[in-house]
Amino acid sequence: MTLQGIALVGLGGAFGSIARYLLATWTMQAVAPQKFPLGTFVVNLAGCLVAGLLAGLAERWSGWLTADLRLLLFVGVLGGFTTFSAFGLETAQLLRRGEWLVASGYVGGSVLLGLVAVLLGLKLTAPGG
Repeated sequence: MTLQGIALVGLGGAFGSIARYLLATWTMQAVAPQKFPLGTFVVNLAGCLVAGLLAGLAERWSGWLTADLRLLLFVGVLGGFTTFSAFGLETAQLLRRGEWLVASGYVGGSVLLGLVAVLLGLKLTAPGG
């Protein structure tokens, strides 16, 4: 961990967070209001697509994705944009390696335990919780 690495992650994260806000807001304004969280849904899918594109380009043309650029793009920009992209990419990597059981546990555990953690947090902060 270097100061330069931290700065790259911070810079990328700022850009990714702003991009997330803009895309989610635009998406929600472009369609009639609805109960489904379409803005977040679109952001998560876009982040997964970009993560896949970058990972595919890195595999196809080695050498261009330096450690610093990886920090900036994957940890910074995509991390600020959506952590769902990291989840999607990591799951895809497990599946490509044939680790179906691990991938299934990761997906199921992340979704189920993530929801349980949110509900627990809400309960712990509720009046009288």
